[in-house]
Amino acid sequence: MAGHSKWANIKHRKGAQDAKRGKIFTKLIKEITIAAKIGGGDLEANSRLRLAVDKAKQGNMPKDNIERAIKKGTGDLDGVIYEEGIFEGYGAGGVAVIVEFMTDNRTRTVADVRHAFNKYGGSLGVSGSVAFMFDRKGQIVFDEGTDFDTIFEAALEAGAEDVKESDGFIEVLTDPTDFENVRNTLEAQGLKFQDAEVTMIPQNMNPVEGKQAESLMKMIDVLEDNDDVQNVHANFDISDEEMERIMG
Repeated sequence: MAGHSKWANIKHRKGAQDAKRGKIFTKLIKEITIAAKIGGGDLEANSRLRLAVDKAKQGNMPKDNIERAIKKGTGDLDGVIYEEGIFEGYGAGGVAVIVEFMTDNRTRTVADVRHAFNKYGGSLGVSGSVAFMFDRKGQIVFDEGTDFDTIFEAALEAGAEDVKESDGFIEVLTDPTDFENVRNTLEAQGLKFQDAEVTMIPQNMNPVEGKQAESLMKMIDVLEDNDDVQNVHANFDISDEEMERIMG
């Protein structure tokens, strides 16, 4: 899950995701495989593959697993053929939701995703129904205690579009094509970030609370737990206190 403004909430949610390491590996392997299929197995020439491999390494995926996934994508090893795409819709409280998927059985995935939306008070929409509410951006987040001025100067010099500070966290935003360069530049300067990815950033936030917030987070949990779902983006704004209550 990604895309809303309160990084403290994102951090809390990521803790729950990290507990599902086996599922995370499954999703990373799919991304590596399809990236290699589309752009080839050369990391230097294939930026999408390079980012996927970097993320796999950050997740401590064994090198052999990464190499096998690349070979399956390039056809050097037999493997499953994946299709990728997005579903768009609304969750409880009218929250806009984008679901990125990779699947070897689209019929199964459509049924599973539709069931999750319907069960928790949401509804799937047609293509384009909510995507216009999001911008695809590179996002690099620094933890509390990092010096804002240092990050600000280094990020803008490296080509970042914006640097924001909120709830003690610093968020660097880039055009997707500049993401790698900005991330690598900041890393080379010894600036340690907490998270870095290309994601979907909502243009406006939708506040939700109470039962609607509970239903929305249950739906997102179910979607993220599905092996065919790679990422879930939503424009909800839930207070830290409410998120703590819901997550228990």
